Amino acid sequence: MKDSKAIHTSTKMTNQETRILSIDFGMKRIGIALSDPLKIFAYPFKTIPNNSSLIDELKKIFRAQNVEKVILGVPDGVNKSTNELKNKILSLKKKINELGIEVINWDEGYTSLIAGEKIIESVTKKNKRRDKGLLDRHSAAIILQEYLNSRKK
Repeated sequence: MKDSKAIHTSTKMTNQETRILSIDFGMKRIGIALSDPLKIFAYPFKTIPNNSSLIDELKKIFRAQNVEKVILGVPDGVNKSTNELKNKILSLKKKINELGIEVINWDEGYTSLIAGEKIIESVTKKNKRRDKGLLDRHSAAIILQEYLNSRKK
């Protein structure tokens, strides 16, 4: 709980507007997107490796970007590999909650497919499209934009 206080104290001291962060969880990489300060638009932020330093890396991002809430993409399928992935995602959710940050599960269905289509439309160079992290970041942005749009209704 000590980390929780550090994150929230940092947010209060800077007096900046907070942001919402989304995560597209993968076994090798984590795609991250952020909202703008007004929480209207989502944009791809970065991709980080899913390894032993994941939580430390997320803490740094939470502090630097004044993150108030995390939207966590969760697959909807019901097969063995999906269940294993869901368990890892729920474990991550618990760790983020322990930092004092609210986490909302969000159905990530079809986000990778939609992100792939958007990348083909917007990234003209083939070698840039081969960046596997690009798809993860854009998938996270779609998850976050869906969440932000749902708040307007």
